[in-house]
Amino acid sequence: MEFKRKDLSDELLRELYTAMLRPRMIEEKMLSLLRQGKISKWFSGIGQEAIAVSAAIVLEEDEWIFPMHRNLGVFTVRGIPLSSMFSQWQGKAEGFTKGRDRSFHFGTKAHRIWGMISHLGPQLSLASGIALAHKLAGEKKLSIAFTGEGGTSEGEFHEALNVASVWKLPVIFIIENNGYGLSTPVSEQYACKSLADRGLGYGMKSHSVDGNNVLEIYALLSKVANEIRSNPEPVLIECRTFRMRGHEEASGTKYVPQELMDEWAQKDPIMNYRNFLLDEKVLESEEIDNIEDSIKKEIKKELKIAEKATDVDIELHTELRDVFAPYKHIQVDASGPLRNLRFVDAVSEGLNEVMKKWDKAVLMGQDIADYGGVFKITEGFIDRYGLDRVRNTPLCESAVIGIALGMSMKSYKPMVEMQFADFVSCGFNQIVNNLAKIHYRWGHNADVVIRMPTGGSVGAGPFHSQSNEAWFAHTPGLKIVYPSNPGDAKGLLIASFEDPNPVLFFEHKALYRSLEGDVAEGYYNTEIGKAKCLREGNELSIITYGLGVHWAVDAVKRKNIDADILDLRTIVPLDYEAIESSVRKTGKAIVLHEDTLFGGIGAEISAYITEHLFESLDGPVIRVASLDTPIPFNSALEKQFLANNRLDEALDKLKAY
Repeated sequence: MEFKRKDLSDELLRELYTAMLRPRMIEEKMLSLLRQGKISKWFSGIGQEAIAVSAAIVLEEDEWIFPMHRNLGVFTVRGIPLSSMFSQWQGKAEGFTKGRDRSFHFGTKAHRIWGMISHLGPQLSLASGIALAHKLAGEKKLSIAFTGEGGTSEGEFHEALNVASVWKLPVIFIIENNGYGLSTPVSEQYACKSLADRGLGYGMKSHSVDGNNVLEIYALLSKVANEIRSNPEPVLIECRTFRMRGHEEASGTKYVPQELMDEWAQKDPIMNYRNFLLDEKVLESEEIDNIEDSIKKEIKKELKIAEKATDVDIELHTELRDVFAPYKHIQVDASGPLRNLRFVDAVSEGLNEVMKKWDKAVLMGQDIADYGGVFKITEGFIDRYGLDRVRNTPLCESAVIGIALGMSMKSYKPMVEMQFADFVSCGFNQIVNNLAKIHYRWGHNADVVIRMPTGGSVGAGPFHSQSNEAWFAHTPGLKIVYPSNPGDAKGLLIASFEDPNPVLFFEHKALYRSLEGDVAEGYYNTEIGKAKCLREGNELSIITYGLGVHWAVDAVKRKNIDADILDLRTIVPLDYEAIESSVRKTGKAIVLHEDTLFGGIGAEISAYITEHLFESLDGPVIRVASLDTPIPFNSALEKQFLANNRLDEALDKLKAY
C-alpha cells in the first residue's frame, strides 16, 4: 500500500491516524461487551475505518452525513459523547432513541448525522433532499451518503442517483464495496467490472478508490467536496475494501475463504498507515502508545458514565405521545367572500395559499410544472413560483418522497403529488419506514404532505382507481386526511401543511369536476381530526368519508330515512368523540367506505363501536364497502364493485331492527 502525503501537514496526518484508531478500539471493547451479553448486536466496521473517518473529516460541521452500520468513525469524528453511544447500544434512556432502536439506527440533528433504517437504499434519497435544500437556499454545501455493494442492487439506489443527476444536486454517494452482502459475494451481486461504472449511466462523475488507503480516500473526497460546493453535481465513489468480520457477529465468516481473509488482513488500513507514519517520522512509537492509552482511558471513563445511566422508563403515555411531533392547531377561520368552486379548484386554491404563506413550500410531482399535472391542479403555478418551487420529477416515487423528507430537515415544507394514489406503492418503504417512524425513533419530524388522487367511479380500472387509505392507516406515525367537499378540501389541505407531521391527503378524482360548493377566499384552515355531522337524524348513523358522504346523502333522501350522517374528514386521527355521540343518540350504525371490505377502516370503527358502545346499540354494526376484488374497468362491473351498490340493502336491514 503506497501512501502519498503530498502537501498534507503532520498535524492532519496524525489526526487521521487517531480518528481511525478510536473507532477500532471502541469496536474491540464492544465486541468484548457483546460476548458478556452487555450489548445485543454489533455490526463491525473493522478494516473499513479509513472510509468513514475521511468522509467525516472532509465535511464541514454543518454538512449532513448519512452513515450505515459500519461507519462508527463518522460518529466519533463528529464528537458524539461516547457515553451517549454506549447508552444507545445498551438500550438505555440516555441513548438517542430511548431504547426504541438498536446499534447504529439513530440520528442526531445536533451533529448533522441522519439515522439509518435497515433498508439500505433510502439514505441516498434523504441525502439528496438535504442537497436540494442547500441548492435552493444558495448554500455552498453538500451531503454525503453511504451504502454497500449489496445496496446498489436496490431500486432506491438507481432512483436516487437518477434524480440527483437530473437535478444536479451537491451530494456524494459512497459505496463501501466490502466483498459480501451478508454471505453473498460480489460475483452474485452484480455483473459489471466496477460499481463506479454505474455512475456513467446516470451522467455523473464517478471514481473507484482503495478504501483501505486513508490518504487516497481523503485526497479524493477533499477534491470532490470542494468542487461540488462551488459547482453542484452528484458524484459516485466506490471504495474497495473488505469486511473482516461477519455481517454481524452472530453470522460469523465461515463462508469466506481463509486465504482471502489473510490477504486483506495484510491490507489493514490502520496497521499500514501506522507503519507509514513511523517511517516518515510523523509519529514515534512512544506517541502511538500515548494515543492508545488516552483512548483506552476515554473509553473506560465513558463506559462508567453509561453504566450509571438510567434504564428506560416504561411509561405508556410517553410511548404514545412520541409517535407524532407535538402540534397544537391554531384555528384560522374563513373570512373572505364565499364563491362556488369545483373540488379541483378548491385544492388548487389551497396549494396557492400555502405557496404564498411559506417561501420554503416546494411542490414536486410528475408533470406538475408546465403541464400543470394530469388534473391541472398546479396549472399556472410555475409562472407564479418558478421551476425551483414547482418541480417536475422523474418517475421515481420513492426517491422523491425520500428527498422530501430530507428537505424537511432543513425547514422546507415539501409536497409530493402522486399522479394517482395507486402509484404510491412504489414509494411505500419511504412512507411507512422513514416518514412514519422517524419522530418516534429519534425525535425528528417529517414535515411532508403527500397528495393522493384516489378512488373509482371513473372507469379507470385496477391501477388508477384504488382506494388505498387502509394501507397506511395501520402504520403509526402517519396522518390521513380525506375531504368530501370543496370547502373542506381547501381548509384541510392548508392544515396539513401547518401540521409538522407526515400527512397523506386523499382527493377523490370523481369529485374533482363533478362537485361544486362554497369556498371562502383567502387563507383559512380546518382542524385535522375533527369529524363533521352533515345531517342530523335519529333512526341510525352513517359514518363515512370521501365519496361515501355523497352516497349516504343521496340514499337517505331517496329512502326518506331520518339519519345522522357523520363525515369523518380524517381517518388518522379518528374523531372517536363524534362517533360516540352519534351512535349513542341513534343506537344503530352503518360504516360506509369505498375501499374493499376486508381490513378496511370500517372494520376498525365497527370494532371500536362494538367494544365501547355495545350497551347503546339496538342492532348490529353493519359495514358497507366495495367487493374484495380489484376494481374493474368495465362500467357495469365497476358499479357492481362499488360500495353504494349495497347501501340500500344495508339501510333496510338496519332500519328493520
